[in-house]
Amino acid sequence: MKADVLVIGGGIVGCATALHLARKGQRVILLERDQAGIRASGVNFGGVRQHGRALAEIPLSFRSRAIWAELESLIGTDGEFTVTGHLRLARKESDITTLQQHLQAVAEHGLQIEFLDRADLDRRFPWLGPHIIAGTHCPSDGQANPRLVSPAFAAAARKAGAALEEGAEVVAADKPGDFRVTLRDGRVFAAPVLVNAAGAWAHTIAGWFGETVALKPSVPQVMVTEPAPYRFRPVLGVVGGDLYFRQIPRGNVIFGGGQGRANADHTRSRPIPDIAAQAAAEAARIVPEIRHLNIIRTWTGVDGDTVDGSPIVGPSATTPGLFHAFGFCGHGFQLGPGVGAVLAELIVDGRSDTDIHGLGIARFDGGR
Repeated sequence: MKADVLVIGGGIVGCATALHLARKGQRVILLERDQAGIRASGVNFGGVRQHGRALAEIPLSFRSRAIWAELESLIGTDGEFTVTGHLRLARKESDITTLQQHLQAVAEHGLQIEFLDRADLDRRFPWLGPHIIAGTHCPSDGQANPRLVSPAFAAAARKAGAALEEGAEVVAADKPGDFRVTLRDGRVFAAPVLVNAAGAWAHTIAGWFGETVALKPSVPQVMVTEPAPYRFRPVLGVVGGDLYFRQIPRGNVIFGGGQGRANADHTRSRPIPDIAAQAAAEAARIVPEIRHLNIIRTWTGVDGDTVDGSPIVGPSATTPGLFHAFGFCGHGFQLGPGVGAVLAELIVDGRSDTDIHGLGIARFDGGR
């Protein structure tokens, strides 16, 4: 089967890319091993933040945040996206230094963040635990429901004309002329352009084209409590990243921390009870009022982390027509809509006004 562009991976990044390409008139075939939007893109924490991003990610994060603001017009649902603000919290003095350094760095990029000392936090967020000593607040950040958003991107891509092949496990890809992608069932797909958005397994595809990048599998654990009165509006994170927390208007508190366990090929994962208990204890330290709540569900997903903590986005360093979008380190949910728009511009128009030069695969020795 022939297309203008083949996309491997049906998470939010792959589906957003297919959607934006189809809207630009491209014949797109997306290949997904399972069902679109059910893996990391559909089971992540749901934070939509620019706050705490590496500087190389800021322009892309801005681009994506603008798309989040118009999400319903793009995919037919707002995905419960709500602008609640994001608090990044300090628990020790060295954390304050980290917060202040980041505040100064991102201010040069135009991201508005405010520093809050303990008195400020007491006045505005009196429910925080006493061991929180300071924080920074980004009012334009928010949260959304990944179980709604990720499948909606897949549906919108189909509606725009992209063909989504689910249950399509890719076992080989090469470029004898056009790219040729072979599935386990023997089917072969071809196109002059290939997008590698295969998540935690994308480094294998990059390796087929001579680009060796190590990905560390990440299996974040997330939990949700029974409903409680809606009181904790901003999304919370901590310096160090070991706890993230949000409450939805229905009252449920969603929080995560620590790593679960995955099988050998990282296609299945499950929580570890002791790790869940540690995360619950830290969540109750940060927001003591939740101590009495029952946890009603816990889950995991599998992501792939790069060694420098930022994603790989942009053209291949070895193979013309190949584009990468993987290694999102837990950032893919917020960045995904913008990644799709930028890749579509690079593929169709040959350029994008969004600066992604610091995210290329060539920054890794194996990708040069």
